[in-house]
Amino acid sequence: MSKNTSIPQGFLKNPIHLLALGFGTGCVPQMPGTMGTLVGILFYLPMSYLSWPVYIGVTIALFLSGIWLCEVTANHLGVHDHGGIVWDEIVGFLITMTMVPPDWRFVLLGFVLFRLFDIWKPWPISWLDRKVSGGLGIMLDDVLAGIYALMILQIIVYLL
Repeated sequence: MSKNTSIPQGFLKNPIHLLALGFGTGCVPQMPGTMGTLVGILFYLPMSYLSWPVYIGVTIALFLSGIWLCEVTANHLGVHDHGGIVWDEIVGFLITMTMVPPDWRFVLLGFVLFRLFDIWKPWPISWLDRKVSGGLGIMLDDVLAGIYALMILQIIVYLL
């Protein structure tokens, strides 16, 4: 379970922490994960015009860099999955929106679905959240939440 503690003064001056904390949105005291997911929308909008192989490649690169960013920031904060670390929400939302048309209705639905799975953490997300540590552990539960949301969203897109 993630744990919130205060962010030290000047912490965002470090570019690693700035990214891991979602450009400061993770410092919002209420619902930092939701704020981080909103940053994910800002990433998605220009990325939605990429070809799907390039979109997936960029998302994988953001995931891999996120393992390191989140690990470094968590270590500097001294809290494994600090609530302010929201890079994982950004990447999880991008996974949700893979090959989804850039229509505001799908963006809104993807946002809601991803947040539901990220908060609810159905099995095996909850198990991974407890068992996998480090930057990979921080990223992995949101990747799975993104995959769950992606599956439902793709069914809805197909049916419409």
